[in-house]
Amino acid sequence: MIRRWLQPVLLFALLLSAANFTAGATTEASGEHVKVHLITPGQFAEGQSTTVGFYFEVDPHWHVYWQNAGDSGAAPRFDIKAKGAHIGEIKWPFPARLPIEHLTNLGYEGNVAYLFDITPKAGAKAVTLDINLEWLICKINCIPGFGQISGQWPVAATTQWAEADQTLLDTFSARVPQAEASSPWQPSSLTTTNSANLTITGKGAAPEVFPLNGDWLSAERPRVTETNSGYTLHFATQPGVSAPETASFVIAQDNRAWQLDNVAIDSAPASTSKASHAALWLLLLAAFAGGVILNLMPCVFPVLSIKVFSLMQPGVSRAERIHEGLLYSAGVLTTFTLLGALLLALRAGGSAIGWGFQLQSAPVVLALAVLFWLMALSFSGVFEFGHRLMNLAGGSRGGAFATGVLAVFIAAPCTGPFMGAALGAAAVLPTVQALAIFIGLGAGLAAPFLLLSASPGLLKRLPAPGPWMDTLRQFFAFPLYATVIWLLWVLGKLVGDIGWVLGTSLLLALAFALWLARGAGRTRLLLAIAIALGAIAATGTTIMRAGAPAPQTGSELWQSYDKTAIADARAQGRPVFIDYTAAWCITCQVNKKLVLETDHTTDLFKRKNVLAIRADWTRFDPEITAALEALGRNSLPVYAWYPAGAQQAQLLPQLLQKRMITELFDSE
Repeated sequence: MIRRWLQPVLLFALLLSAANFTAGATTEASGEHVKVHLITPGQFAEGQSTTVGFYFEVDPHWHVYWQNAGDSGAAPRFDIKAKGAHIGEIKWPFPARLPIEHLTNLGYEGNVAYLFDITPKAGAKAVTLDINLEWLICKINCIPGFGQISGQWPVAATTQWAEADQTLLDTFSARVPQAEASSPWQPSSLTTTNSANLTITGKGAAPEVFPLNGDWLSAERPRVTETNSGYTLHFATQPGVSAPETASFVIAQDNRAWQLDNVAIDSAPASTSKASHAALWLLLLAAFAGGVILNLMPCVFPVLSIKVFSLMQPGVSRAERIHEGLLYSAGVLTTFTLLGALLLALRAGGSAIGWGFQLQSAPVVLALAVLFWLMALSFSGVFEFGHRLMNLAGGSRGGAFATGVLAVFIAAPCTGPFMGAALGAAAVLPTVQALAIFIGLGAGLAAPFLLLSASPGLLKRLPAPGPWMDTLRQFFAFPLYATVIWLLWVLGKLVGDIGWVLGTSLLLALAFALWLARGAGRTRLLLAIAIALGAIAATGTTIMRAGAPAPQTGSELWQSYDKTAIADARAQGRPVFIDYTAAWCITCQVNKKLVLETDHTTDLFKRKNVLAIRADWTRFDPEITAALEALGRNSLPVYAWYPAGAQQAQLLPQLLQKRMITELFDSE
């Protein structure tokens, strides 16, 4: 299923790249609101290093990013392949802080040149470059761009520069950080308490300091206190991230910059280390508790019903039940670990995704709907192969493991109590600790069934086997049918009305193929297989090509996610409530119906002039992902409340009650 999710993503990336690449050999590339020009001399000097650059010309009020992009955004990427020359590392001019709502980005508002050195190899007659570019350009909204630059330059005795290009390079070369030894500001100490405290010595006004360790230090402007010999800058740290051994910074002053590399961090006191371990243990306990509670979520019930049914089968020994429980637990833990590792790997590669990301893919949702449809039909006794399918899902040795895998996939869109903080911390913790969080969630999800399978006392409380088992099997089909309806609704949210039409048509075709296959004869069987495969191929292809529907809130009160509207409302002192939701998040839908879309909440928000925002994350949205990251979350539901004039958001529990909404205004 992971491969089915990755296939449309990769296909989309390839199509997007092909649409944006500049054909043929050229030293220029362009995209929306930006033009990129490779600045080089007319020829290179043999054996001499020459600085060249990618000059980004951006429209007014748009910006591109530094190597540490800050709270959101992404640095440009340069894939440079050279023949006849050695290529140096990219040199990044020092950035500026770009505040956007409650986020702080690091980048360049205006034109900028990213520089690098080219040194022709001995004996080379020409330098050939083939460059692939990726960038993200933002104002309030962000637009990714792709381009290709290629060309060939002769190697001669000297370089030949156009005067304007040389002036441009000199301007931005002056902004590239120099070595620490030449800096008028020297690091004295770097300590960690509630913040990271960098003490520097020097004379004059306090300089601007930018952290290179974006995974540990926040990009927001540090609080500055003056010392006898300089200043101490207090940087906020990312929640849940352990301090590394060293950190690097760029200091800028008077249009010049210097880089402080690998400033050693003073060892934390023993009490701080113990507190860090205690915090990790609390997160692990929260993850385990969240996993246990996940068993009570409606999206998990259909899968658990299959496993409970397998324990009720007659003739199953205690050893076999324990074996079932262990295999089921292994399936849960393995899948949680693999999904967590994939999520962390994609995020490390620059992808901004969150927990439940697989259900943002229409093909994955369609595949799950088909799987649950077949399971439901088998439980209803529609086709004899259903007993094999039921055994695969519930009773066989390999099936117990497979059911654990399925349980994690269908449980992923649910976030219950304790899970939000644990998953949010996992997004920023070091890899080993983050994986421990995912394993803790899996252990919690698997624990109740493992306990049931291993406990003779609990098993005795189950009803004795008898003829009623067939009725129970048929009854368990109805939660599966309900799950299919929900998945088709999610599919419609992902690709529009065509989604549920195609989905239901596919289910109809599969039901017809099953009916046809029940008849005698090889011809009918082959025809049934052809119908099923043809329907799956046609539906899958159409779904992958379908575009996203226009966002709709369906309410006069609730507005679609708009960063500008949120910033304006907060600047005017207006309270803001943001509902981070998705169609595949069942907990979100329950909270909507029971709390958020009731007359009580609607009337209260209108009377208090609350800006109600619905941030729909059903499909991948980088702006919503970045906003969740800023709140320390990467799963749903999340409810962010900004009282009038507040600088920080107040996060509400994942399970809402009406009284919680009322209590938001009790202090007024």
